[in-house]
Amino acid sequence: MDLKRPLRMVWLASRLLLAPQRGLVVRRPDEPLPVVRIPRALQRRQEQRQSGRSPQRLVLARPGPLLISARRPELNQPARLTLGRWESAPLASRGWKNRRSHRDHFSIERAQHEAPALRNLSSKSSFADLGLEPRVLRALQEAAPEVVRPTTVQSSTIPSLLRGCHILCAAETGSGKTLGYLLPLVQRLLGQPNLDSLSLSAPRGLVLVPSRELAEQVRAVAQPLGSSLGLQVRELGGGHGMSRIRMQLSKQPPVDVLVATPGALWKALKSQLISLKQLSYLVLDEADTLLDESFLELMDYILEKSYIAEGPADLKDPFNPKAQLVLVGATFPEGVGQLLSKVASPDSLTTITSSKLHCIMPHVRQTFMRLKGAEKVTELVQILKQHDKVYRTGPSGTVLVFCNSSSTVNWLGYILDDHKIQHLRLQGQMPASMRAGIFQCFQKGSRDILLCTDIASRGLDSSHVDLVVNYDFPLTLQDYIHRAGRVGRVGSEVPGTVISFVTHPWDVSLVQKIELAARRRRSLPGLGSSVREPLPQQI
Repeated sequence: MDLKRPLRMVWLASRLLLAPQRGLVVRRPDEPLPVVRIPRALQRRQEQRQSGRSPQRLVLARPGPLLISARRPELNQPARLTLGRWESAPLASRGWKNRRSHRDHFSIERAQHEAPALRNLSSKSSFADLGLEPRVLRALQEAAPEVVRPTTVQSSTIPSLLRGCHILCAAETGSGKTLGYLLPLVQRLLGQPNLDSLSLSAPRGLVLVPSRELAEQVRAVAQPLGSSLGLQVRELGGGHGMSRIRMQLSKQPPVDVLVATPGALWKALKSQLISLKQLSYLVLDEADTLLDESFLELMDYILEKSYIAEGPADLKDPFNPKAQLVLVGATFPEGVGQLLSKVASPDSLTTITSSKLHCIMPHVRQTFMRLKGAEKVTELVQILKQHDKVYRTGPSGTVLVFCNSSSTVNWLGYILDDHKIQHLRLQGQMPASMRAGIFQCFQKGSRDILLCTDIASRGLDSSHVDLVVNYDFPLTLQDYIHRAGRVGRVGSEVPGTVISFVTHPWDVSLVQKIELAARRRRSLPGLGSSVREPLPQQI
């Protein structure tokens, strides 16, 4: 049995060798062999499979600082290189709409260390050169001794306001716009008689702001100035009933400067608790927000009750007061120009703009991280714990974490509670009694982390903040500008950083616009047209 199997194998092998070979063509020795050509792409893929690693692109070493630093070095852009307007850019965020791009990241590096509002300022410039009276200068020295020199925005805004012009001031966040309109306001009121009102509260200066937190802040800046000059400054915030509004307006002596939100002022006007007939100075702070759809009906009613001067000549009669108009904002996107025409004619407005309006702030490092939704909480906790270590061992600021909804703020707060991370929360659905004073507590340093919605992104002074985390990426480019503007402000002692989590495809679309604008060193698209049509004056 064992001998039969080897014999059978030998027999099969001999049959195969001796069988006629079909299909084989016998060639002559001098005939060339056929050439099989393999496509280069197929050959490259075969080499990759054999080597077991992806191909490495040649990266040229470019010495010097970077403007864009990416996870893939070939997508870096040196600071000395600027792309042309029509030149295509190799975006680091290209392909981020694909799920396989998660954990990718890139940063827009700091191009300078000083805020743009402080650059090119002469050491000899002072507020006295702008036309302010000595008593106003003394009040400024007592109220804010740290303010020594005017910023670029203040140097252009204050003289124009003292001449009686209607002003549209469009400048980057943190450039000193609040003092830019408050100092001319108090000087104007000092030079006018206070006409007695029979029964209604009749302020001579009115500052309208979109949120209670901003009203608290503007009042806190204006009150020390008014106290030194004998002017009464009061705040009229929303979220309270008519009894609270009536009590605020019935206080003696009567109010000279009123800082109010549109909702609270509308209630007071409807109830005939206040009159705007003596108004000499009207400020719309964060004007682009006040003139959008959410406030437009209230603002129409308030502006109907205001008597706005047609020009500087109407401001000279102290016994027939007319209001000088001041519009202030950090973003004026497309469409705001039509809304401004309802307030004043474009010819009567002196437009003052900053060279960095609607641009990525060059002194703030901004990092974008492509993450899945489930990865954001873990990444945030790691960032906050790392910041806490730095905060305990060396000089560091506080942290703002932005979410797009109130429910996300509450849910994220429970997560941080589980990780024993102390924080404050601020969102629009809070009752007025809970919401009051939260941002002031954050400013005073009772907690170094604040979870918030966009109500904390506009106008609020956050010079102590050194880190902004966009847990939810903002829905618009102007919201991104305001959030990023919470760091790197005039007077900030710590350098600013912004970290943004990018999750959805619509987030990626906005990130690509931001990256392209940064690589080309241009303003963000869709934001500049409304303030660039009439520009009588630029700074």
